[in-house]
Amino acid sequence: MHTSRRTLLAATAGAAATVAAGVTPARAKDDSDKGSAGRHPDSKLRALISRMTLEEKVGQLFVMRVYGHSATAPDQADIDANLKEIGVRTAAELVAKYRVGGIIYFGWAHNTREPHQIADLSNGIQQASLEQPRGLPVLISTDQEHGIVARVGEPATLFPGAMALGAGGSRGDAREAGRIGGAELRAMGVRQDYAPVADVNVNPANPVIGVRSFGADPQAVARLVAAQVKGYQSAGVAATSKHFPGHGDTETDSHYGFPVIEHTEEQWGRLDAPPFEAAIAAGIDSIMTAHIMVPALDPSGDPATLSRPILTGILRERLGYDGVVVTDSLGMEGVRTKYGDDRVPVLALKAGVDQLLNPPKLDIAWNAVLQAVRGGELTEARLDESILRVLRLKAKLGLLDQPYVTHRGVDRTVGIRKHLDTADRIAEHTTTLLVNSAGLLPLSRRTHRKVLVVGADPASPSGTTGPPTTVLAAALTELGFTATVLSTGTAPTAATIDKAVAAAQDVDAVLVGTYNVTAASTQRTLVDRLLATGRPVVALAIRNPYDVAQLPDVKAYLAAYSWTDVELRAAVRVLAGRVGPVGRLPVPVQRADDPAQVLYPIGHGLTY
Repeated sequence: MHTSRRTLLAATAGAAATVAAGVTPARAKDDSDKGSAGRHPDSKLRALISRMTLEEKVGQLFVMRVYGHSATAPDQADIDANLKEIGVRTAAELVAKYRVGGIIYFGWAHNTREPHQIADLSNGIQQASLEQPRGLPVLISTDQEHGIVARVGEPATLFPGAMALGAGGSRGDAREAGRIGGAELRAMGVRQDYAPVADVNVNPANPVIGVRSFGADPQAVARLVAAQVKGYQSAGVAATSKHFPGHGDTETDSHYGFPVIEHTEEQWGRLDAPPFEAAIAAGIDSIMTAHIMVPALDPSGDPATLSRPILTGILRERLGYDGVVVTDSLGMEGVRTKYGDDRVPVLALKAGVDQLLNPPKLDIAWNAVLQAVRGGELTEARLDESILRVLRLKAKLGLLDQPYVTHRGVDRTVGIRKHLDTADRIAEHTTTLLVNSAGLLPLSRRTHRKVLVVGADPASPSGTTGPPTTVLAAALTELGFTATVLSTGTAPTAATIDKAVAAAQDVDAVLVGTYNVTAASTQRTLVDRLLATGRPVVALAIRNPYDVAQLPDVKAYLAAYSWTDVELRAAVRVLAGRVGPVGRLPVPVQRADDPAQVLYPIGHGLTY
């Protein structure tokens, strides 16, 4: 017990002065032992818990957002946001006041500007926590799924997302993306990643999962989830499969509503359970709950996050999982429709949760848990059970021995050429050629040198890439084409469409990036008008591959599964014939006019 405390205190003392100045601690190792839990047996961890005050115990269960690029000196706008939402000025004050066990990074909270800054923020948070009486290191987390959800952007390496990896079908690629992505997060002080998504996307209308899923085949998804779990965790980062018990078959976004999954228990076992079972078999460190109702698993009408039959009965007892269970964000509508913000954290703990993620009002949630223990609704022993799981994870990740990171470690790891080249190679395995009926592809720069690039330019997932039309044009130019750009957006107006049609008169071919095309979308009008010019039109689905069903007259259609630069550049190399298309659909595409009919089945993908 005393050795553990001394290790922590020595690390703190040696680093305190330099971290405060925004400099990485000189004595901090670049990367600690990735499996140091053995040095911290449960008896040691229980001794740590026994010395905590009740308030400190409650704090250990929370993982909270905080605004600012620095733990002690954020911008004034971020101080104002922190005061308004949390009642503290800085991350350091958050840790001191509430003794939170975890902090989650977001781009919109200005936590993730660039790698050195992220490392300094992580060090500042650790220092602020370790300086407290009985201070413990903080488990810093983020949602770095890659693809369309990425909180840390360039110059860190960005990989294809789950459905793209599903199209590639390679467990080796999934594992390697996890390993490298994990190593880069760890170098910046992030040791828990809320990835991979284990939901099986069997509903094309799913507004919240979609391409964040590896696909629609439960066994294929299970294989890739297990591979990615092993990749992340081999790099010393806790992987988190989500969203248990399975968010793949919903038409409601749990951020804004309360989805109901109507699967029978047999369907759940066949469709939703396999990826979570595979994650557990692979040794997953944490599992995130879903704010969904599954009446077949719990008829009470409670969301899974608050369901003891689901979290304890199924996840713990039936599936035998004893790792950390973290809620999805408690600020989401799906968990707030039935109970007030004071009841939600208490009910989550009673259901079997260990980490309470991002409550809308921390003071309300924190005090509610405190009062529940004082009033006898929750026992202190129940808190200790969850804290032990959290401390076991912190020990395993090396946080109890070496919580700090260095700029040297960042420079040696984050966004290095070897990692970027690997991301490019993996992306080339994912691009899927759906249609090539006129033999238009590969596009030759001899016959189709002048290309007009039009289409949607959704905001960058990480805030650092794109816009897609510009990236596509630059990639074409690099390969010897002459490309011009006209961003037409996700809902092009009649005037914009006219402009695109006029521009098409002067080129040899048109490349259009489509984005979630629906029956009513004016993207369909744009493509129809471009086809009517007689110019060859190549379409690239930059998010959902289902777009192809809405545009049946396009003679050449590819799917990239995301609009991150690495996927768009790979799609252009495929389009130009520099590499062959090898991706295969990991989901079926139904006909737009008759969804009961499959237009392109799982496994469809052309080559040349």
